[in-house]
Amino acid sequence: MFVDRTDAGVRLANVLMDYKGQSVVVYALPRGGVVLGAQVAVALGAPLDLILVRKIGHPESPEYAVGAISEDGDLVFNPAEAIFLDPSWLSAAATKELQEARRQRIVFLQDRVRIPATRKVAILVDDGLATGLTMEAAIEHVRKQQPSRVVVAVPVSAAETADRLRSKADEIVALHIPSGEFRAVGSFYRNFDQVTDADVVALMESSRLPG
Repeated sequence: MFVDRTDAGVRLANVLMDYKGQSVVVYALPRGGVVLGAQVAVALGAPLDLILVRKIGHPESPEYAVGAISEDGDLVFNPAEAIFLDPSWLSAAATKELQEARRQRIVFLQDRVRIPATRKVAILVDDGLATGLTMEAAIEHVRKQQPSRVVVAVPVSAAETADRLRSKADEIVALHIPSGEFRAVGSFYRNFDQVTDADVVALMESSRLPG
């Protein structure tokens, strides 16, 4: 059980210290992942950037992800779910979330230049993995930049999700992989308050490295 996202971020940073001093970029997945990403970036002395990815929720249960899309259109679906959904609905839902991801880029980062992952260790941070589809889209997004290594770092992950993503990332760092049925990510935190747009903006501003 983690106290809150800050506590989880500190614990996550502690197990990533082997990367300190290397050429690293920390990429957080908004919104919740930014709290943890800020802690990891400070501990490693690394720059912090965002990967804007959006969950595509099931039409009858929006909290349950059937797919995800990045701001550059990198799209992944759970084929076992997508096959039962109307293709026109899927296309419209993906377009809506793509627009939101691009809106977040403007709100969260304004005119800040993206930090490329080329020939660097890309550490992708979120507050937990349930279906893992947003993280999968993030991996697809960052792979195109040809990083030297892709590391997924989370406090908690469903076991089957961690297993699936091991074939897509170079390393999975998960502090807790519970056995049995996976509950919601928030059930592993004492405090799992919503992270607002303003919170993300403040964290990104405070994370700027000098120079």
